[in-house]
Amino acid sequence: MKYTFLIAATTLVLACSCSEKQDTAKRNTENFCLNAQLKEKIEIETVKKQAVAENLSLTGNITYNTDDVVQFSSLVGGLITNTYFSLGDYVKKGNVLAEIKSTELNSLQAERKSLEAQLQVANRQLQSVQSMFNDGIASQSELVQANSEVNVLKSSLENVEQNLSLYSASNEKSVFQIKAPVTGYIVSKNMSPGMQIAANDSPLFTISNLSKVWVMVNVYPANLKDIHEDMEVTITTPAYPNQTFTGKTTVISQVFDAEEHVLKARIVMDNTDLKLKPGLTADILINKKDSDTKMAAVSAKALIFDNNQNYIMVYKDDCHIERRQINPTVKNRDFLYFENGLNEGEKVIVKNHLLIYEQLKATNE
Repeated sequence: MKYTFLIAATTLVLACSCSEKQDTAKRNTENFCLNAQLKEKIEIETVKKQAVAENLSLTGNITYNTDDVVQFSSLVGGLITNTYFSLGDYVKKGNVLAEIKSTELNSLQAERKSLEAQLQVANRQLQSVQSMFNDGIASQSELVQANSEVNVLKSSLENVEQNLSLYSASNEKSVFQIKAPVTGYIVSKNMSPGMQIAANDSPLFTISNLSKVWVMVNVYPANLKDIHEDMEVTITTPAYPNQTFTGKTTVISQVFDAEEHVLKARIVMDNTDLKLKPGLTADILINKKDSDTKMAAVSAKALIFDNNQNYIMVYKDDCHIERRQINPTVKNRDFLYFENGLNEGEKVIVKNHLLIYEQLKATNE
C-alpha cells in the first residue's frame, strides 16, 4: 500500500511537471506577437506548387569585349617625357595622353625644312623657265622638266607632313604626342615618364568602352550535354553578392582550353552601370528546362540555417508563427521544393525572418 502511494504520487508530480512545461511553452509562444513596426519590415510568401527547375551552377570570369578593345603601340621609338592619364581614366578620342622625345622627330623636321627650301628654289626655277618658254627661249621639254621637279618635291614634302601628322608632332615642344585613338576607359597602362620605348614594342596602353563585357564560363566535360547557345543565365559576383545580372549564352567554343581543360562559353553582358569589372570572378547559374515534376515551392530566401539544421518561419497569424525544421526534397539557389513538410497554401516569411526566428527562439527557451 505504501509503495502504491509513492508510485502514484511520483506519477502525479511528473504529470504536473510535464503539463506545466507544455503550458509554459504554449504561453511563451502565444505571448510572442508581431507588432506593427516589425510587421512592416517582413515579407510573406504563399507556398505554391510549381515545376521543379533544373539549374546548373558554374564558375567563370568577366573579361573585356575583345571586339571593342584598342591596344596602342608607338610607331616611333624614343623617351616618354610626360603622361597625362592614369589607369581607369575615362578618355575621349583625340585627348593627348603622353609625349615622346625622339630622334626621328628631329630627322623628319630637318627633312621638312630641307624639302621646303628645295621647293622654293624649284618654284623659282619653274617661273624662270615658264617666262623663257613664253619668250620662245626655253623648250617644251625644259618646262616639263622644271614642272616635274616641283611636283616631286611637293609629293615628298606632303609625305613628311603626313608622317608628322600621323605621329602628332608638336613643333612647340619638339615631341610626338600620343593621342587617344578611341573614346573609352584606360584598362591597362605600361608606360611612365622617363621610360625608353622602341617602335612597335609591346602595347603602351589599352582602351575599352566597357559598355559591354564578356563573361567566360568554364564548362566541364560532364556538363557538355546540358549546355547550348541561347540559354538564360543568372550571374553574381563577389563585389555585388546580393545583386544578380541576367544574360544568355551566345557562343560555345568547340576546343578545350589546354591549361584549364574546360570549354569556354561566352555570355555578352550589357554593362551600362559599369559594375561588371573585367578580372572579377563570377558565379553562373544556368537555367535548364523545368522538369515535369511539380512540388510545393517557396523562395530560397526563406531558409534559416542554425545548429546544423534548416528552418523556415511559417506564418499563421500575427501571434502564431511556427519555427519549423525542414528537409527540402530539392533545393537550388532560387527555390526550396517539398514533397512533404510544407504544404501548398501555407505562408512563409522570406524577409527579416531571422529577426523573428531569434525572438521566437528566445521566447520558447
